[in-house]
Order: sequence, then structure tokens, then C-alpha cells
Amino acid sequence: MAAFENIFKATPGMRPQTACEIRPEGVVAARVSAEKRGGGDPVMAFEPLPDGALTPGLKVPNVVHREAVAAALSQALGAVDPRSRDVSVVIPDAAARVLLLDFDTLPAKLQDALPVVRFRLRKMVPFDVESAAVSYQVMARKNEQVSVLVTVMPGDVRADYESAVREAGYEPGAILPSTLAAAAALSNEGAPLIINHIHTSVTTAVTQGDEMLLHRSIDLPTEPDARDEEIARAVITTLAWYEDTLRATPSTLYYAGPGGAAAAAGSRWLGFVDRAPHVEDLVPAPVTAMMTSIPAGITAGVMGALAS
Repeated sequence: MAAFENIFKATPGMRPQTACEIRPEGVVAARVSAEKRGGGDPVMAFEPLPDGALTPGLKVPNVVHREAVAAALSQALGAVDPRSRDVSVVIPDAAARVLLLDFDTLPAKLQDALPVVRFRLRKMVPFDVESAAVSYQVMARKNEQVSVLVTVMPGDVRADYESAVREAGYEPGAILPSTLAAAAALSNEGAPLIINHIHTSVTTAVTQGDEMLLHRSIDLPTEPDARDEEIARAVITTLAWYEDTLRATPSTLYYAGPGGAAAAAGSRWLGFVDRAPHVEDLVPAPVTAMMTSIPAGITAGVMGALAS
């Protein structure tokens, strides 16, 4: 089975050189050659999905139209790398839960620490923790506490995505929730504020160096006006947290989502945000080495998955 990855400190050369992100609108695939890892534009491809083919969430099925999803994976991955079979798979945030937890102590060995983490999760997530995929990463040790980033995904949901990838002829070598993957595409300078919008969910996050300071994901209503209000509320809440915690105001919102920064800057939800910072694409659209036309704003996940 694929493993959740250490996002901020990936071991160079250990992740697959090919990645894909499975999104409701389609599959984005990317490959970077070994000599260009960490720099240069990758070869990229996009294959659209029919409406309703993917419904991200904590219950199965997420992959509603399996044949369509497997075909899109096969087409997109085959366009960028017809030979390799191991891929990093970026999944929607709604298919997992990401939490920042504090522990008084945490065993140093993985086999000893995981039961402690699972026990803490039992009353925090609405699914069976014992059968779930769980990964953790120590963010900081200070004030006699250990700050830990925990990712947990229902076992049957994980199997849903893994089986679709295998049906396409590929092997999932790592699984990365979308925002955690995208965060790795940013530089470690300052404390960037990230907004990752994937149709029916939005995630706001703040990173600083190798540490995830905040990660908050919410499901969105389908009605457009209500959806805009919820996105605005999520951004306003995160801006308030940023100012209260870091005693600063971010100059930029780094955005990933349909239409990219141009769509966000002209959106109704941004108009609800008082004194909204400047919006930039979390990952600028690649200008070379593209195999197919890719919608703006949806490449951050695969770019982060390929970062080292």
C-alpha cells in the first residue's frame, strides 16, 4: 500500500518522479526528469472527468465512475511518462483529515508513536481509526510539548483511490492530501498564507519554514452565494488567526483553485474580505514542456509532490 509522505522534508530521490492529482474536474499529471528535480518546468498533462465522476469525502465511493477515472489517469499519466509505473498520488483534502496536535511526549520510534497518535485520534475523527491510514510528522518541540502534524484517511477511501490508480496500470507510491502537497511547492521564506479551493471544499493553511502552523479545511455548500460566503468566512478567520498569532499582516494570499489567481481576484468571495491582501497563484502556470492544455490554478498539488 502507498504511504503518506513527509511533506516538508522529503528524502531526495525517494519520491516517484511522476505525480498525479485526482480532482473533480479531472486528472493532472506531471513528470520531471532526475536531472531537473527541484527546478525547471515538468512535462504536464490534463484529462477531464465528467461531472460527478469523483465526489471527495470521508465515505466510499469517492470514485463514483471508476472506468472514467481510471481512463483519465491512464491518459494523463501515459502522456507524461509511459514507462514508469510508480506515481505519487495527490488526493482532495476532503478525502482525509489533517490535524495539528500537541503531545506532552511522543516516543521516538515509529512503531511506538503510532499507537499513541491513533489513540488520540479515536474521538477526533468520524470513522474507524484502527483501519485508517495514519501518518504523522513532528513540526516542533518547545515549551515541553511536541507539535505534530497528523494525516488520517479512512481505509476504504484510501483503497478506493489506490484501486483506481492500479486499474489505470500504475502503482501508488505515495499519497498526499492536496494542500500538504501544494505547500511543498512554496519557498520557505516568511509565513505564506495558502488558500486551496477544490470545488466543494476550501482549505486555508499557514506555513513557516519546515513547519505547518495552521491547516483548516471545510466543506462548502453547493449553492453559489452560500459557497462564496463560506470561502470568505474561512479566509477572514485565517487572516484573524494570522494577525493574532504572528503579530503581522500577510501581504499576499497564495491561491490554488479553478481559474487561478485571476479568477480569485475577481471573485465575489474576495469582495467580502475587508482589506484583502494581494492574490497570487500558489504555483504559476508552466509555460514550457506542457503536453496538453491545463486549466489555470490546478497544478500546485503535482508541483509540490515533485518538489524535493
